[in-house]
Amino acid sequence: MKDLRHHFETPLRTTAFHNRIAAANVLNEWAPWAGYTTATVLEDAETEYTAIRNTASLYDLCPMIKYRITGPGAVDYLNRLTLRDVARLPVDAVHYTAWCDDHGKLLDDGTLFRLGEAEFLLCCQERHLPWLADSAIGFDVTIRDVTDEIAGLSLQGPCTAAVLTEAGFDVSALKPFRIARYPFKGGTLTISRTGFTGDLGYELWIEPGRALPLWDRLMEAGSYCGIRPVGSTALNLARIEAGFITTNADFVPADQAVREDRVRSPYEMALDWMIDFGKGHFNGRRALLKERDTQSGEWAFVALDIEGNVAADHAILYDGRDREIGQVTSAAWSPVTKSSIALAHMRRPYDTKAKGGIWAEIYALRELHYVKLMMKAEIVARPFFAPPRRRATPPGRF
Repeated sequence: MKDLRHHFETPLRTTAFHNRIAAANVLNEWAPWAGYTTATVLEDAETEYTAIRNTASLYDLCPMIKYRITGPGAVDYLNRLTLRDVARLPVDAVHYTAWCDDHGKLLDDGTLFRLGEAEFLLCCQERHLPWLADSAIGFDVTIRDVTDEIAGLSLQGPCTAAVLTEAGFDVSALKPFRIARYPFKGGTLTISRTGFTGDLGYELWIEPGRALPLWDRLMEAGSYCGIRPVGSTALNLARIEAGFITTNADFVPADQAVREDRVRSPYEMALDWMIDFGKGHFNGRRALLKERDTQSGEWAFVALDIEGNVAADHAILYDGRDREIGQVTSAAWSPVTKSSIALAHMRRPYDTKAKGGIWAEIYALRELHYVKLMMKAEIVARPFFAPPRRRATPPGRF
């Protein structure tokens, strides 16, 4: 068994794609992600974002936490654990889901892949093995952390289907949230039509030993459109435009929160659409039923269009400039919508009854000096950007 007493002395691990990413990382900008080193910006964040929205991009997904869940009781177990009805998820399909503690507060969200009748892969941001193991008591299931065993690569952008075809993987019939498998270098490449950009895109899953040949083939196949590797800064901008939430950015997991008022329920994060009360008992069900019936949620999660061209990072929100009613969790100047957009928590009922209008208190850095700006904000629908190509089947060739 590994001795963890001096784990703090161990440097961050590198992923299966690290050698290629390091060679492209001109700025040498890195950040930690789940014990791995990951690139934030390789050369230019704006150019990398442009690749996501206009051509094709590659992003290293290896640090994403992955749990393989197998056994005769897998469906019943996952129905007890998560909010959605897993029995309705077909084999070779994916759905977005979340799970709560017994008080109905969010622990994390993620994607659940059904690889077989009794075989699943749960991908998420944070590590949850103790919670998953405790929740499995009484179920005939096996849960393994397989993060190190699967190399993940996100291929996103309007040209991605054409790039995959050029690389020898015909994805013309692959629908959103579906999975296909292809032979590659003596192994199997699994491709899912999923992603974190709200655009046409795919996620590729391969054994780590075959990761670099896959990277090289994709880079060669995408050379015609200027495919490029991207860092997390560009991806974060794209995910905000798509209206997607991120753990520890837009909400704090219930098992990590120090302050009791920082946790949120699915109702308070606009995730109540995925709750299936008809499937039977699941973690947090009683608390969520009570919240639904009494309308007791204190917070609303909203999308904002804010005047001006300054990103409203961590802005405080007001009703009529004087009553504090919430705060921004994620914000950006969106190149594709040409507007300042944000995701935010607002106290109810101010999300529907802000008498003085919603104002954002923004601090803009102007040559080493912060300037306070009070900007009008308007609640709008999510996502901010949703091109039809993201769901078109067969996908268009760009």
